[in-house]
Amino acid sequence: MHLLKKLYQYVLLYLRTKISRVQYIMIVATLTGLASGLTAVLLKTLVHYLQHWIKEITINKYAYLAFPVLGLLVTVMIVKLFFGGDIEKGIAMVLRAIAGKSSFIPLRHTYQHVVTSSFTVGLGGSAGLESPIVSTGSAIGSNMARISDLNYRERTLLIGCGAAAGIAAAFNAPVAGVIFAIEVLLTDAVVVSYFIPLIISSVVGALCSKIILQESSLFNFLLKENFDYHNTPFYVLLGVLAGFTSLYYARVFKGSERKLHHWKINLYGKAVIGGLMLVCLYFFFPPLFGEGYDVVKLVAGGNAEQLNDNNKLFALLTENWSLVIFAGLIVLLKPIAAAITIGSGGNGGNFAPSLFSGAFLGYFFSKLLNSTGWIKMPEGNFSLVGMAGVLSGVMYCPLSAIFLIAEITNGYELFIPLMLVSSISFFIVKSYEPFSMEIKQLALEGQVFTHKKEKNILTAISLDEMLQDQFDIIPVDKKLRDLVELIKRSEKNIFAVSDSKGRFAGIIELNDIKQKLFQPDLFDKTSIRSLVKKPAATLSNKQNMNEVMEKFDITQSWYLPVLDAEKKFIGFISKTKVFNKYREILASQGDLYE
Repeated sequence: MHLLKKLYQYVLLYLRTKISRVQYIMIVATLTGLASGLTAVLLKTLVHYLQHWIKEITINKYAYLAFPVLGLLVTVMIVKLFFGGDIEKGIAMVLRAIAGKSSFIPLRHTYQHVVTSSFTVGLGGSAGLESPIVSTGSAIGSNMARISDLNYRERTLLIGCGAAAGIAAAFNAPVAGVIFAIEVLLTDAVVVSYFIPLIISSVVGALCSKIILQESSLFNFLLKENFDYHNTPFYVLLGVLAGFTSLYYARVFKGSERKLHHWKINLYGKAVIGGLMLVCLYFFFPPLFGEGYDVVKLVAGGNAEQLNDNNKLFALLTENWSLVIFAGLIVLLKPIAAAITIGSGGNGGNFAPSLFSGAFLGYFFSKLLNSTGWIKMPEGNFSLVGMAGVLSGVMYCPLSAIFLIAEITNGYELFIPLMLVSSISFFIVKSYEPFSMEIKQLALEGQVFTHKKEKNILTAISLDEMLQDQFDIIPVDKKLRDLVELIKRSEKNIFAVSDSKGRFAGIIELNDIKQKLFQPDLFDKTSIRSLVKKPAATLSNKQNMNEVMEKFDITQSWYLPVLDAEKKFIGFISKTKVFNKYREILASQGDLYE
């Protein structure tokens, strides 16, 4: 591995002497797309073969129910034995790395999500592979940038390239891959020149899946009916339904996952209990098993009657109404199944489950209308558009949802209803929740970038690098003469004062005592205690820069003291220094071609 790294760096070092910086980045983006695309293909292939293996060895129709427990146990065992007992999952990990870790993602993320999610999903966990693919592709991009000696801005771009290639390979949808990277990961500054490396990576990733994977493994559809503008009001209603379904999905998923996470039991015990809960759900609702893309193909392809509920729960109803109720229950239960899978130790994401829920929502809505006998809706089209609506509302990526469904249907026939449903769904969820469920807590804590550029820049600045700790401290029981001696040796015009226990007691500003400095007879008579004053505010060394700037704005101060957990003074923060750093970061976010 070390030899390969040295060889790679040697080749790139040679290239850097022969080509421009931009050309160099394009080459690294191409290699990132290739590595991420091949990794996505590998993960898809592993899961495909595991599920094929399950079908081959099962001796009766219920035997597959044993595998979800095994999948969760194997995943927990691998994480415990090889990855220190815990791994950082999901898109939130990538966003946290971009905002708070200078876009450095540890090397282990290039393989641990592939290994763990393949067992979780391949053996029947009700989650998706796209979040692990994005995490892995982003880690590949970050590490390729690191060994290629790229800066922070370029590392962030390469993270987007890796994610774009992963999504493109997973769905054979290069445009959706590019838009997903921009819409979800690169929420800060995106300039036109970023599109070229993103497009290159995404196309290379899509080619990997196109060339290697069989056509049956790719997630695509052929439309059976064209868009009829007379159905527009019903698509609007579907958009509203998708928005509230997305809110339901997010709140039920997070609530269920949180409860499982807080269970104070052995990890293996939690995996077994979670697996048994999945078994119960799968017994009554078999479509919840695994990723569910095979089932989505049936529903969106107009073959939903091939679905069965194992136990004929709705045998007393007509076929139409039994399918309507069955589809509605699937929509309600999918977030619970996904939460159980991930909360009990599995690795996966909500990308595929949201598409799954959307497909069944669209089918449920159109089948319900058709069952009345008054109108005739294209159930396949509504299922496809429903997928975009719920994906848009759950993942907060309306453009990605629109182009993903457009690409997997091999055209733009459904573009108008896709735009309607996705935008309405997104508008509804944003009205209730400003951040997606995956990053909500981190966004509120200021740990990830959002679409607010000024806050993103401040998030990228750490308090430690802004801290000025070369300030003198004078004890409160000293005299003015002692302060005068400090002033002679110092270039500062503000001093911190400590009490008898070494804790922060206040500050003394030079302007406040200027007159006394010209009265030597007061030097031994005036105590520091009489000169000290409280600052307009104090800061904790645990606060982020957004909170720091809020205090500067409120107090109108130019210097504020920073204290540790024991209330001891550790330095001052200067508003001027923060502004200078802000301008420096802003200036660095230019075009690649500059």
